[in-house]
Amino acid sequence: MRGRPSLARQLLGWQLVIVFAVLGCVVGFSVLESRANFTDVEGRKLLSVAERVAATPGMRRSLADPVNRDALPVFAESARSLSGVDHVIITGPDRTVLTSPDPDQLRTALPLGASTAERGRAWVGTVGDSLQAHVPVIGDDGALTGIVVAGTRTPGLFESAANRPADTLALIGIATVLGIAGSLLLARRVKRQTLGLEPREITGLVEHREALLHGIREGVVALDQQHRITLVNDHARTLLTLPDDCVGATVDELDISSRLREVLTGRTGGTDEIVLRAGRVLVLNRMPVERSGRTLGAVVTLRDRTELTTLREELEAATRSTDTLRAQAHEFTNRLHTIAGLIELGEYDEVRDYVDLIGRTREEWHEHVGARVHDTAVAALLIAKASLAAEQGVGLRLTEDSALGEADERLSSDLVTVLGNLVDNALDAARSGGAAEAFVEVDIRQDDHAVSVRVRDSGPGVAPEIATEVFTHGFTTKAAEHGGGRGLGLALTRQACRRRGGSVELRNDGGAVLTATLPYVRAPERVSP
Repeated sequence: MRGRPSLARQLLGWQLVIVFAVLGCVVGFSVLESRANFTDVEGRKLLSVAERVAATPGMRRSLADPVNRDALPVFAESARSLSGVDHVIITGPDRTVLTSPDPDQLRTALPLGASTAERGRAWVGTVGDSLQAHVPVIGDDGALTGIVVAGTRTPGLFESAANRPADTLALIGIATVLGIAGSLLLARRVKRQTLGLEPREITGLVEHREALLHGIREGVVALDQQHRITLVNDHARTLLTLPDDCVGATVDELDISSRLREVLTGRTGGTDEIVLRAGRVLVLNRMPVERSGRTLGAVVTLRDRTELTTLREELEAATRSTDTLRAQAHEFTNRLHTIAGLIELGEYDEVRDYVDLIGRTREEWHEHVGARVHDTAVAALLIAKASLAAEQGVGLRLTEDSALGEADERLSSDLVTVLGNLVDNALDAARSGGAAEAFVEVDIRQDDHAVSVRVRDSGPGVAPEIATEVFTHGFTTKAAEHGGGRGLGLALTRQACRRRGGSVELRNDGGAVLTATLPYVRAPERVSP
């Protein structure tokens, strides 16, 4: 069983069909143009012959004498032989043929078609298969005495082309050669552009590509040299929350963050770039596509690492809790050693005073926090951070003006995230600041519309040139200083604030001052009847 013809043969066949169709139209147009020229030129010639015969005095006298009309054939035949027309016919006023090359026409009514000769006006047109000129013969009294008809046979549709076979064959041959040559070149070019693949193979590749791209659990985005999206699968569209008509749009036209835009366009290089988008933590890898040393575009793959990041945050929270417990255990051990030493020295009064001092200090911090922060999760976080700060040699303060009531579950979770990240960042800055008295100061305020968290440290502050970049996903001040590591703490803080319609700001005042605002909607209070 023979297979379908190749793509090159199909293209050649269709091109030949088009060439011959165009050639037929050209030949037909040429024939019609030739016939029009024939009608124009021969019509003027026939009209001239008929007018000359109609104006001959001898013919007019013979036509006017019903008895002596024997000379009419002489005038008609003489005009026909001299002019080269096919026939010259003379009729009476009633269209009765008086002289004609065809004896069968004599004494019959000559068909005039749409002629106006009977109304006294000359006429040129086609009657049957001949082109004729009709000229009326008007007597001295102004009456119609006869009609002179000069005619020639109209050539057939392709007769004019057949009369010049050499030119016609040359035209057809040249057009055929040019058409075949052009078709072969076109087929060769298309074959080269399709890498030698046949249509069914291209169709199979497209079907496999669609099945592959839309079946994998990773997002794929293809970009051209101008950073236009040429392909995006369903998973990438979901992860990046792209519109349905994003294919063909440039990256700059999309409603995305500057961080994501820089990764997609390649302005930010590297592997496993972290980007936050619509509450998801995405890992992006961009690979340029090159061929023959020329960059054709790039392919960006996306992986959703939200769950992994959440687990890591939970692990970090557990690690912080462990560090806090370890710090408390370390502090407790040191105090026990101190008490044991005092007992061995027999300083019992000092033991009692020392124990009272320890208890009073801890109770004062608990009471200080509990009196101002009534949300259990936030208060527990501050108490735990105090032990961690003490182990690092940093003092943790809560301002006297701080005030926070009980928060709903979601607001409480966001506050723990924001406050925990800000305090951890401030502890790192204060510990490395080299100040005589390292401290971190926390101020929490609440009004009817939002909760404001301000964290100030005694560190060196943040350089102005990177002040706007510390909230960038994957950027940390430690990375800027030591060239390594990735941070999501401040980026997650900003995301939590923006998710609620708030903001986070950074300024320097002796040290870094970070202020986060988290709006909320307070539930209406019940009014007792």
